[in-house]
Amino acid sequence: MAEYEIFFKESVWKELKIIPKSDLKRILSRIEKLGDNPRSVGCEKLTSMELYRVRQGKYRIVYSIQDNELTVWFIKIVHRKT
Repeated sequence: MAEYEIFFKESVWKELKIIPKSDLKRILSRIEKLGDNPRSVGCEKLTSMELYRVRQGKYRIVYSIQDNELTVWFIKIVHRKT
């Protein structure tokens, strides 16, 4: 399987800055794995959109996949309310 190139929307950089370092390491590790297989176990396609999401701890990672370009764009990282 081909490896996908990873890109971040500008707003994601701002979201990453406020996440605690312990959570940030796990999130970045998960993002790296999604570059190898963006439709991995635990991935859900969002209804009526060409977006996907995965959960990493108390965060949701929202992204889009462009198979023709072999890219994954990370759109948003959201803290889940518990």
